[in-house]
Amino acid sequence: MDLPLTRAQYVRWRTAVFAIFLASGLSIATWASRVPDIKIALGIENSQIGLLLLGMGVASIVGLSLASVIIARFGTRRGMFGAMLIFAVGVVLIGLGTDVWGSFPVVIIGLALFGFGNGAVDVMMNVEGAAIESQSGKTILPLFHAFFSFGTVIGAGLGALAAGLDVTVAVHAAVIAAIVVVIAAASFANVPRREVAGDPAVDDRPGWRARLALSLSAWREPRTYALGVIMLGMSFAEGGANDWLALGVSEEHGGGATLGAAALAVFSVSMTVVRVFGGPLVDRFGRVATLRVLSATAAVGILLFILAPSLPLVFVGAALWGLGASLGFPLGMSAAADDPAKAAARVSAAATIGYVAFLAGPPALGFISDHIGLLNTLFILVALVIASGLASGAARPIAGATVGAGHPHEGAGRV
Repeated sequence: MDLPLTRAQYVRWRTAVFAIFLASGLSIATWASRVPDIKIALGIENSQIGLLLLGMGVASIVGLSLASVIIARFGTRRGMFGAMLIFAVGVVLIGLGTDVWGSFPVVIIGLALFGFGNGAVDVMMNVEGAAIESQSGKTILPLFHAFFSFGTVIGAGLGALAAGLDVTVAVHAAVIAAIVVVIAAASFANVPRREVAGDPAVDDRPGWRARLALSLSAWREPRTYALGVIMLGMSFAEGGANDWLALGVSEEHGGGATLGAAALAVFSVSMTVVRVFGGPLVDRFGRVATLRVLSATAAVGILLFILAPSLPLVFVGAALWGLGASLGFPLGMSAAADDPAKAAARVSAAATIGYVAFLAGPPALGFISDHIGLLNTLFILVALVIASGLASGAARPIAGATVGAGHPHEGAGRV
C-alpha cells in the first residue's frame, strides 16, 4: 500500500513529472527543428529523410509496446529514468552522426534510440501522471500534456535560434541531451515509489511473472478498447492536424505557406489553452459530458475547415479543431487510472493505443489523400471524432473513483 506523502513531497513529485513531459516535448522539437540542417549536412534527399522518420516511428512503436513490460520489471520510476537516458544518448548520436562523422547510419541508430526512449517514456510519464491525479483527487493530466506542448514550443524556439546563429547540430544536440539528463536525474530523486505506478518497495514486489501478467491483463478488458476508441479518434485528429493542417491551408485552400503555418499555430494554441485550464472544467462537469462536447466541437471544426469558402472561416475551423481535440487523450489516461490497483497496466494499454494511432494515423491519411484528395480525406477524421464522442461513456469513473465525476465531493483531494 502507498504511504501518505507530505505536501512538500507531493509538490516535488508533481513538479518532476511536469519536467519530464516538458523534456519529452523539448527533445522532439529539437530534432524536428534541425531537420533542414541535417539534410544539408548529410547531403541526402527527401526520400532518405522519410527513411529516417520511418525508423524513428517504428522504434517509437516498439518503445510504446514494451513500456508495460518495462513497468512490470522495473517500475515506472526507474523505467522513466532509463528511457530518458536512452533518448538522450539518441539525441547525442543524431548530432555526432550529422556533424562529426557525417554518417547516415549513425543518425538512423540515434533516431532509433531516440524513438524507442521517447515512446517508452510517453507511456510511463502518463502512468506517473495518473498516479499523481489519483493522489490529488483532481483532474490534472491535461495540464501535464500542456507542459509537453510548452516543451515543443521551447524546443522549436531554441532550434530556430541555434540555426540562426549557425550552431552545429552536434553542439545543439549535446546541450539538449545534457538538459534531459539533468531533468532525468532530478526527477528520479523526487519521484517517490508508488504502488499505483508499478514500483512499490522491493520487499513488497510480487514475482516477475505475476507483475507481467497484471501488466498484460488490461488487454483482456473491454473497457480498455472502449477507452482506446476515445483516444484513437482524438489522436488521429491531433496527429492529422500536426502533419496535414498547414498543407491543407497552403495548397487546398490556396493560403500559401505562411498562412498554413499560422493556421497550425492557431490549432496548437487552442489545444494548449484548453489543456492548461481544462482540469477544473472536467471536475465541474465530468469527463463524459466534457468529452461529448469536445468531440462535437472537433467534428464541427474539421467540417468547417474542409468546407469553409473563405480563409477566415478556415482559421475558425482550425481553432475549433484544436479546442475539440485537446482533452481526449489525457482524459482517456485519467479514466484508465480509476482503479489504483490496476492503474499502471490500464494506462499503459490505453496509452499504447493512443500513441500508435498518433504515429501511424497521419501517414495512413497521406496515402489515402493521394487517391481522393487531402480535404476529402479529412472527412475520415470527422467520423473518428464522432466515434470518440459516442464511446465517451466508457470514461465514466468506476465505483469509488471521484476524479472526473463532476461536481467533486468535498474533500476529494487528499493532498
